[in-house]
Amino acid sequence: MNDSKDTMRIEAKRHRAFIDPAAENVDSATALFYEKISPSKDQVIAGYWPIEREFDAALILDHLDQEGFSCCLPIVQKDTREMKFAPWTKTSDMEKGAFDVLQPIVKDEGSWVEPDIVLVPLLAFDRRGYRLGYGGGYYDATLKALRARKTIIAVGVAYAQQACLFNLPTDEHDEKLDWVITPQEAHSFG
Repeated sequence: MNDSKDTMRIEAKRHRAFIDPAAENVDSATALFYEKISPSKDQVIAGYWPIEREFDAALILDHLDQEGFSCCLPIVQKDTREMKFAPWTKTSDMEKGAFDVLQPIVKDEGSWVEPDIVLVPLLAFDRRGYRLGYGGGYYDATLKALRARKTIIAVGVAYAQQACLFNLPTDEHDEKLDWVITPQEAHSFG
């Protein structure tokens, strides 16, 4: 365990608790996503269902779904940190999965998809493109596995106040983000 990361997680959660989403123009994050990432209809975009006070990626997903893009959500798999992705639309039947996170009900094991763009939750991010997550390593393992198979774009979505002015501590397994999009700005780390 990285004690400095654990301490930072506690502080980042405490800091995030004071962020008022109503004070941010969260819809502008969707516009920045379209402008900077420029998704195409042949790409699959993975979002996430927010927990606690995470930036709500559903705002972006809802718009993508309305525009006819292929979207999916991650599903934690037993005995591995690499997540699989199930197709999602606004009309998908949902259930609580690992960590009580809502996820699409998978009726057919052959329906898994591999995203080309992955929206990634975070507690904090730094100017190099590294993120502080919850410490489970699911996103790092999943991004690494996806990158071994194909070219993907990893996009952290967050509030601007989640930016760190210092470099976050990193471990060998930490995967760098390609972008972080906040309601105020899109940060490129490519």
